[in-house]
Amino acid sequence: MRQFDWDDLQAFLAVVRAGRLTVAARKLGVDHSTLSRRIVALEQSIGVTLFDRRAAGYALTVEGERLVPDAEAMENLAIRIGARQDDAAQGLSGSVRIGTPEAWGTYFLARELTELARRHPELEVELVANPRMFSLSKREADIAVSMTRPEQGRLIARRLNDYELGVYASRSYLAQHGPIDERQQLQQQRWVGYIEDLMWTSELDYLAEISSTIRPQIRISNVISQVQAVASGVALGVLPCFLAAREPELVRLLPQEICLRRSYWLLTHADARDLVRVQVVAQFICERLEALGPAFWLPAPAAVKA
Repeated sequence: MRQFDWDDLQAFLAVVRAGRLTVAARKLGVDHSTLSRRIVALEQSIGVTLFDRRAAGYALTVEGERLVPDAEAMENLAIRIGARQDDAAQGLSGSVRIGTPEAWGTYFLARELTELARRHPELEVELVANPRMFSLSKREADIAVSMTRPEQGRLIARRLNDYELGVYASRSYLAQHGPIDERQQLQQQRWVGYIEDLMWTSELDYLAEISSTIRPQIRISNVISQVQAVASGVALGVLPCFLAAREPELVRLLPQEICLRRSYWLLTHADARDLVRVQVVAQFICERLEALGPAFWLPAPAAVKA
């Protein structure tokens, strides 16, 4: 048995995370045949088969699954060693990927990137604003924003802000269907909601908190599209107030009776504590939210009522 090469171990993690050799090779910037040779070399060096090669992709064997946490631990150590070369006093460089829910990334962080770039012109920032969970241990992001505080994993969580959600209709919908001023009237309305099997967190199950009998006739996978659908008059919907307040066509219904609260959490991996660029960007996000104050996230009812 020969000693394995660290590059081979990195190749192994790339294939684990991508699931397909060609995708992993593209992310690493190497030819897929080169990546295949690295995987074979790693298997030969440690004397086990790590993947079942299938037409649909590479699937981990039992031995491969056992190797993943050790490989990630070595990866984390290598990152921490490299991070010690960072010197905040001399300015930041390198890349920081931030994974966020689409509304938070679009309506808050995207507009803050100008200030971040001004402060750290050598820093490369990647914003991934998608309706999904991001795995920091799999290096899908360096910083993640979540709607829930994780209960497992070596993650550091900071509560960013609370926000409010309410039931909304468009002025055109109300003009066609009449005013809605009693809760029982909600049962007879058309609704927009999430596609159940694409609901990436249970925190999005808003309608169940209003009534167990409401079934949406229109199902949409992301909140930004839901806002536009409700504003067009197709149906009612439960929307974040900080988004609905930007649409003059929307009217909030029964705000005294129906008020849902959610929170955003900032997540970093414990092994990123030595990564100066990650910590600086995380602190920047927290500072900018604090400077905005609660008005951005909790608009007064008068701003959205008819």
